[in-house]
Amino acid sequence: MLDLASLTDFLSQPRKVVITTHHKPDGDAMGSSLGMYNYLIQQGHHAKVITPTDYPDFLTWMPGNEEVIIFTENQELSAQLVAEAEIIFCLDFNSLNRINELGELVRASNAYKVMIDHHLEPEDFDDYRHWDIKACAAAQLVYTFIADQLNNKALINKDVATCLYTGIMTDSGSFRLPNTTSEVHRIAAELIDAGANNSRIHELVYNSASENRLRFLGYCLANCLEILPEYNTAIIAVSKQDIQRFDVNTGDTEGIVNYALSIASIRLAAFIVDRSEKVKLSLRSKDEFPANEICKKYFAGGGHRNAAGGQSDESLEATVEKFKSILPSYKKLLIQ
Repeated sequence: MLDLASLTDFLSQPRKVVITTHHKPDGDAMGSSLGMYNYLIQQGHHAKVITPTDYPDFLTWMPGNEEVIIFTENQELSAQLVAEAEIIFCLDFNSLNRINELGELVRASNAYKVMIDHHLEPEDFDDYRHWDIKACAAAQLVYTFIADQLNNKALINKDVATCLYTGIMTDSGSFRLPNTTSEVHRIAAELIDAGANNSRIHELVYNSASENRLRFLGYCLANCLEILPEYNTAIIAVSKQDIQRFDVNTGDTEGIVNYALSIASIRLAAFIVDRSEKVKLSLRSKDEFPANEICKKYFAGGGHRNAAGGQSDESLEATVEKFKSILPSYKKLLIQ
């Protein structure tokens, strides 16, 4: 493992850098990645952000986005950059299977690997780790990595601040989730002081939906929502026909599960969607209910206690039934 002094010394000269994050990146993934990118280029590093897959249009406005390389659309260049990299920053994920086919390229690389993450049970593939499961967002950890560990707070300019604020805002549920501590608010204030336009960022992320996306949301709530009162659980199950009918794009399903969780009596909400190649699950829970345990134990996934994801090779109907069959085991926690 690298120690901090060795890492700082290594970064004191321009390096070939790759920054990557998990597949189907969300606001924290892209905010962390582009925040790191905008920091590194100020020091003359040759940095590139490579995402395993595409990501929502409502995140493409961030500074540096035009330089992002999407692996699935440019595999040859991505492989070349990873092979040539001297250091790879792995942000907002802790296992190489979270970056799909890109993971094996990263694993085979001779570059130093730096993990900055807040998820449980990290895989041991990294040379340096800045990891804290209590952090509300990877972007929070990127901030402390730059400002505190590298002692370069002065280089958190408007572009860096804008990206990191976006990551913290989205992963903290607009600063309302339990892990939004006073420290998180102080960091947010520092980022605003550095140039992040908080109201504009909120507008770009949350108030830029297409008409199609809004109609799809309405359809899900009117036709796909099932309440299981005996378990204080809500399920929204979406078929591949529904996905095709509404021409659902990357990001259009973002946050729909939270509408189910917003029902007063609900302690566990599931958004289950047939993506053709696999059925994907997104779970959200309240208080101490371990959504991550269900995803890890039954659906080849994981995540945080109150926000987790998984997948299934079974049909949508079979996956929904499997999810329902699990609930009796958790009834005591669900009806507290």
